[in-house]
Amino acid sequence: MNFTYNLSVNLLFGRGKIAEIGTLAAQYGRKALIVTGTSSTRKSGLLERTVEYVKSAGVESVIYDKVVQNPLTTTAEDGALFARQQNCDVIIGLGGGSIMDCAKAIAFLAKNDGDINDYIFGRRTGSEALPLLLVPTTCGTGSEGNGFAVLTNPETGDKKSLRTNAIVAKASIIDSDLMRTMPKSLLATVGFDALTHCMEAYISKIANPISDALSLQGMEYIGRCLVPLYEGSEDPELWDQMTAASTLGGMVIHMAGVTLTHGMEHPVSGLKDVVHGKGLAALTPVVMAASIEGCPAKMAEISKRLGGTDENDLVAAIGSLLEKIGLTTSLSKLGVRPDDIEWMTDNCFKVSAAGIANHPVTFDHEGIWKLYTDAM
Repeated sequence: MNFTYNLSVNLLFGRGKIAEIGTLAAQYGRKALIVTGTSSTRKSGLLERTVEYVKSAGVESVIYDKVVQNPLTTTAEDGALFARQQNCDVIIGLGGGSIMDCAKAIAFLAKNDGDINDYIFGRRTGSEALPLLLVPTTCGTGSEGNGFAVLTNPETGDKKSLRTNAIVAKASIIDSDLMRTMPKSLLATVGFDALTHCMEAYISKIANPISDALSLQGMEYIGRCLVPLYEGSEDPELWDQMTAASTLGGMVIHMAGVTLTHGMEHPVSGLKDVVHGKGLAALTPVVMAASIEGCPAKMAEISKRLGGTDENDLVAAIGSLLEKIGLTTSLSKLGVRPDDIEWMTDNCFKVSAAGIANHPVTFDHEGIWKLYTDAM
């Protein structure tokens, strides 16, 4: 056993905690850029409430609401320019994973010059960002608990993470009451994303006892909560646990990384702009079936938390969960064509080398090409 642990995340967890966002913002700046999406936080009234909380604490705010699904590098660059023009000194990310990831990138670019793709691919490094506060409204990516920001370059289709501790939030408010406005189709996709974070970190070659413990707890929560919530349960304890599982998933991938399923999904949504959770749903059963031999004992533990008994029924347990939450799909149903597979395979090695390396079974170009084909 040989590992290091260094993840400083200030999590404020609890129903109603959103009321503290103004007090937090006042600790870090005098003018906030509130990064959000095009409509959902307005429709729910959350954006208006947040502006009022911030104003009551003596902090000015301006809104940047151009972030969409699978956020673009160009959107982050535009947001950072806006933040500088407005003299913002603190960033608030208000929304789902795409919003939080873009807010992170905006906070980073506001303090670092140049092309963000150079930082994403490691050609340049930066150690500063504007102070960042995150408020998730979906229980999926766990972006509030790590230093990753996944962005897509619209010119190349490359979907890859900016990774730096500079974009770990100064504080994240995790309020399960904010999750309740999600339509069940969104709950399904983000909930499955949270599950795959926990599964992939757990089987990763660089997992450690801390990431293992948090991964198992996250999977247990999701196995217990996702289906009842999808079916309409209003139980606040289930919402708390599902929300906590999402944050745990974000934390464990910061420590242990993702593996091949995420590695293969990023080229899919980078090319086709599909919903990330749907891409994962198409790929996960195929990838896990081909990977059981790499760590059968851990695969058995995953299966048990999803209603199975051992590694031999893991894929069936995953399939059953996907069916119950209306997420059974395939790459072809998501718009992927057979002639896309070669590009996706090549791109997987370009943008997801770490995920390929972390996976418990080694797949070469031909092996990944076949997995894509099997997922069609």
